Amino acid sequence: MIKIDDFLKPGTPMGIAIGIGSTVLATVIIPALPVLAKAARPMAKAALKSGLLLAERGRELIAEVSEELEDVLAETKAELMRENTDSEAADFTEQDDL
Repeated sequence: MIKIDDFLKPGTPMGIAIGIGSTVLATVIIPALPVLAKAARPMAKAALKSGLLLAERGRELIAEVSEELEDVLAETKAELMRENTDSEAADFTEQDDL
């Protein structure tokens, strides 16, 4: 059974072919890197811009939800205080009747 290691051993015809192919490919790709970087720059800026907008919208949404929860919490506390006050007043009235 042939393994990948057999192809990559030094002196193997397949290993030599892979080395030559890699060298040729590198000579084509390395000079093209600055051009690719310049071409990728607008896409990177657009992606960052979208990310910033998304983050800002997320902050706004979290702030709205947080404000809504604070309102609900304040209403709940007010209701509990009213119920407490009403129950204390009822207890006080019952004691006066005795």
